[in-house]
Amino acid sequence: MRRRSALCAALALISAAPWPADFAHAQQQGRRFRIGRLVIGAAGNSAALFQDHEEGLREHGFVEGRNVETVSRFAQGSIEALPALARELVALRVDLIIASTNPSIVAAQRATSTIPIVMVLGVDPVGNGFIGSFSRPGGNITGLTNDAGPSMHGKVLELLKQVAPAALVLGVLAQQRVGFDRAPLEEAARRLGFELRHAPEVRQASDIEPSFEAMRGAGAQALYVAGGGILYQNRQTVADLALRHRLPGMFFSSDYVRAGGLMSYGTDLRAQYRRSAWYVARILRGGKPAEIPVEQPARFETAINMKTAKLLGLTVPNSVLLGADEVIK
Repeated sequence: MRRRSALCAALALISAAPWPADFAHAQQQGRRFRIGRLVIGAAGNSAALFQDHEEGLREHGFVEGRNVETVSRFAQGSIEALPALARELVALRVDLIIASTNPSIVAAQRATSTIPIVMVLGVDPVGNGFIGSFSRPGGNITGLTNDAGPSMHGKVLELLKQVAPAALVLGVLAQQRVGFDRAPLEEAARRLGFELRHAPEVRQASDIEPSFEAMRGAGAQALYVAGGGILYQNRQTVADLALRHRLPGMFFSSDYVRAGGLMSYGTDLRAQYRRSAWYVARILRGGKPAEIPVEQPARFETAINMKTAKLLGLTVPNSVLLGADEVIK
């Protein structure tokens, strides 16, 4: 709590600081900044998130086509395609790169040590070598994380245990290079009486169905989706397969629940993208990524799909329903 309060105070001071004179001069000269966007998925699957980011930019005085131009590179669900796409953005001499999740952040980091990089949904940014510390990143990367540390796994599994108490074997589905530390998850699982069955990591969309088959073959009775842009882009497929295999699923975004998944506990992804616009605006106005604190999420939301619970034959306790931010009937 103290660290989060200190970070919030630091961000407030930065927000209040005057914009550098060189930015005002650039605006007077009518300069148009070029923003590079490195995306692991396809163009259409994250349109709502990009819209929130662009609305956030407008709130800070940056309007597409007027004083900013966004150049996007889409990997079409291929992690292997990201490094070349990152180099393309560098060659285009963009002023800044937005890299949402860890595979994109890694690719951008390897492509440039000078162009600022704003992460939106970074996981364990210190442990993965993106930044030196939350309060002072120290390099060319700053932005937001999508996790509150190891304790989050315990909260997620506790909720799942309340809704699916008979499930003892938990299948874990994650994208390759998603960046999360397995050890805290395994510790939380032991404490709550779960046996974990890790599915083969997803490298591309075609891996998703075989991963479900592997979990079922290993005796999984419930599902925990640990994260990844490829899985998010294919959330309808993931939700459908969870229901087909009768696996009560816990997801990291309410968008899965709206697609038919059982329940979720995580950050508001759209709010993350909107907030990331503040970082972009600050950097384009002369701020140095090395000195702008990385922000951890302060609020998490719970969503439950009651129709899916009924199809799975589950009774959701009133205590869970009362604590939910969104209940889909």
